[in-house]
Amino acid sequence: MTRPTRVLIADLIGLAFDADGQPDPSEARTYIEGVEGCSFHFGPAADKPSGAADPALVDFYYCPNVSTREELLSLCADNAYDALIAAATFIPAECRFDLGGVRIGAGTGNMGSESWGGGNGLGGVAPLMNTPGINSRATAQMVWKALMSALPDLPFDTLHDRVAAGTFDTGRHLRDFPTSKLEGQKLAVIGYGNIGREVAKLGTAFHMDVAIFARPRHKKWIEAEGFTYAATIEEAASSANALSVHLGLGPMDADRGVPANTGLINAEVLSAMARGGVLINFDRGELVDTSALDVALASGQIGRAIIDADVFVSEETGEVTGPMAPYLPLLEQHADKLCLLPHAAADTDHPTRVAGAKQAVDQILSVIRERVVVNAVGDVPEELTSGSSIVPAGVGAIRLERLISTLEASGGDKLRSLVSDLHANLERMSKPDADAAHALMFDLNRLRALMNEFGLEGPMQT
Repeated sequence: MTRPTRVLIADLIGLAFDADGQPDPSEARTYIEGVEGCSFHFGPAADKPSGAADPALVDFYYCPNVSTREELLSLCADNAYDALIAAATFIPAECRFDLGGVRIGAGTGNMGSESWGGGNGLGGVAPLMNTPGINSRATAQMVWKALMSALPDLPFDTLHDRVAAGTFDTGRHLRDFPTSKLEGQKLAVIGYGNIGREVAKLGTAFHMDVAIFARPRHKKWIEAEGFTYAATIEEAASSANALSVHLGLGPMDADRGVPANTGLINAEVLSAMARGGVLINFDRGELVDTSALDVALASGQIGRAIIDADVFVSEETGEVTGPMAPYLPLLEQHADKLCLLPHAAADTDHPTRVAGAKQAVDQILSVIRERVVVNAVGDVPEELTSGSSIVPAGVGAIRLERLISTLEASGGDKLRSLVSDLHANLERMSKPDADAAHALMFDLNRLRALMNEFGLEGPMQT
């Protein structure tokens, strides 16, 4: 290579806006320009001078307003870029990035470049990577907002208007507005990944009964966290008042020619739920059998469905394509029961997008300069080394490195002291008294707080 290495940034890397109302990437730009040998450019590489003939230098080209296949093919013609950072933009197979690509977020279905073999990262000459856990909490909180909007027990606006108008008498009218608390209702979470676990934790915060479907190897950790393990999706869905799916599309099913989890939320799953239940799919649109959902909405078995899926619109025909397309015909009959979102839950939080962009930059540079692949999806080319996974503190499984570093730092001393106190106070409870009980409960609460502080809540990575 007789030029600097070129990295295309084909998505927004900041959702703050400048005085002109334009997205402001300054935080990520400052981060990039703070790395030796790296530079940041607005616009495509074709508009810039080629620079010094040194591939150790890395130029990042920010082109967030390209989205159509035609725009991307034109932008990436003649192997214009060596690597890619993207979030929601669908990348055509013909766009090549032979040093690698990073998807800001977990799912990589939009990363279609043949350089890494498409969205599953199998085959190709370059590594595909993601940033798992970066948007887990943002997505989980959007799921929770969706659930709360679908269970509007207390009509705040109506009650406010009547109070303001002086037409509400608490003694006479309150009985007309019965409510149903979330406590004791059942939440089914399909998948025990980073997002699924965060959704489950929010369920327990509201004292819901949370059942999680996952692989059997997760059973002991699911139960250790106080959730109920379900061996099948139908078992998790049984009598559930709400179901939230977080599985991903899975590998390609050769027999069907579609990803393995396509249509996994089917008629059997929907019929197992409590009548009038809420279905939330903020994962991949293809996971739900839309024909089965149509029937379930018509019968009242599903009272509300909220779907967050990619929407692609053809510039030539105006036709909507992509995962959202099969849901649109359902609106004619079920408009009052169906809420459709453009896969916005994971990608519209500014701090999350900036953090993901910075991590993506680090991962690209790790491949280019150190030949190490972090957070690999699919195959890692033979000439590269597979590095450890990186997730935000407190999200997902606990890695051995994090546990060791915590114990070697001040956290180790705090935990040892607390464990010693716990042991002593447990011994005092052999002859229980108020002081011993107070000390024991104080230490148990301290332990929970310390686990949260050090990001040690959750399963151990196997």
